[in-house]
Amino acid sequence: MKELTPRQIVAELDKYIIGQADAKRCVAVVLRNRYRRQQLDEIMQEDVQPKNVIMIGPTGVGKTEIARRLAKLVEAPFIKVEATKFTEVGYVGRDVESIIRDLVETSIRMVREEKMEQMREKGAAAADLHLLNILAPLPSKHRKAAASNPFSAFWGGNNEDNEEVESSNDYEKQKEKERELRQHRVKMRQVLANGELDNEMVEIEVEENQAPVFGLSDGMDEMGMNMQGILGSIMPKKKKKRKVSVAEARKILTQEEAEKLIDTDEVNSLGIKCAEQSGIVFIDEIDKIAGKDGGHGPDVSRGGVQRDILPIVEGCTVMTKYGMAKTDHVLFIAAGAFHLTKPSDLIPELQGRFPLRVELDSLGEEELRRILMEPKNSLVKQYCELMEVDGVDLEFADSGISAIAQFADKVNRNTENIGARRLHTILEKVLEDYLFEAPEANFGKVVIDRQLVERKLAEITQDDDLSRFIL
Repeated sequence: MKELTPRQIVAELDKYIIGQADAKRCVAVVLRNRYRRQQLDEIMQEDVQPKNVIMIGPTGVGKTEIARRLAKLVEAPFIKVEATKFTEVGYVGRDVESIIRDLVETSIRMVREEKMEQMREKGAAAADLHLLNILAPLPSKHRKAAASNPFSAFWGGNNEDNEEVESSNDYEKQKEKERELRQHRVKMRQVLANGELDNEMVEIEVEENQAPVFGLSDGMDEMGMNMQGILGSIMPKKKKKRKVSVAEARKILTQEEAEKLIDTDEVNSLGIKCAEQSGIVFIDEIDKIAGKDGGHGPDVSRGGVQRDILPIVEGCTVMTKYGMAKTDHVLFIAAGAFHLTKPSDLIPELQGRFPLRVELDSLGEEELRRILMEPKNSLVKQYCELMEVDGVDLEFADSGISAIAQFADKVNRNTENIGARRLHTILEKVLEDYLFEAPEANFGKVVIDRQLVERKLAEITQDDDLSRFIL
């Protein structure tokens, strides 16, 4: 984050999202301010609150993608939630505090993966040693008692002189056998390291995953308690034997050994801290809970949801199964189309917690054409790679791309405007026959030009009813 200036953040977002310059500038400044805050002294840090953002714009213009790419850019814990999923207490729906619990879960998973990566080398070494002990075990150092009769200790009659002679002979044989086994282990270690045994089958013991107690664990998690963890610490872990290849066994054992090296308490503590200081929550469809309550039907709890969300956004402490998590410095980005409502329809207290508002532009024909071609791993590149798997050399001519963008823009204007998502629908319709027949047919090279696009879509676009239901 230290190296990313707002201009560089916008440049990174430009690789994936076309247009929406105002929204990109807004979130870039918000993100840089988080880094600036972390450089202040601790007393000042507590007083600097994050500036939450509301994105206003129709569906399919890049609201969610901006937030998701932003989080990935700085490797911050990120979750996306739908505002309509939550209801006020007393109605059927999720508790709003589960937003923060999910964020903490995501954060802890990220920290655990980072720690696992750090311990992977040590875990791999321990896994190789484990495999070596299975394939070429060392002799046991604990020899059986010399007395053949287990009751001889009580009945007497031990012949100590004979035992000493036998013991001396056995010791020499044991030393020789051990020497041979150690030489064999040295050779086996080298063979394992070279991967020559990767396809051989081996039997290993792995921990058996405990099935959650149905109806109990989920409810407890909602209250911030890990009932499964409590039961797991009391009950001994079951192990089961699996027969797998040496390569697969190495992966499984490396994972297990690396997990043993990780301090779970440290991971949980770092995960909560990371969620508190760097977490990003994207609340979609916030316009659906705006407006006054109707008093009946599905609208009955809209105001209640806003009041429940308010303390989370304002800053409170939420109980999770890993400990207490504060939301004072979590960044909230809300988004909505606001077709039938407007941000001022939210309750005043919630409006005040989203001081930054940015409007995203609708996508026209030119933007849709650029979306097809310019982003990293664009739709055109994706379909070319997918078809190449079946031996089809797919090529999109400029005229074909322009035609697809033109049809998408036309359908968006005549029916519901779903933005760039319309491109998925039209591309699937244009390529439908090739996608279906490619494994059996030998198409060779296929060029998608304007004539082909118009031929595929002619019947649908001429009939308004068909266009409305199919495109």
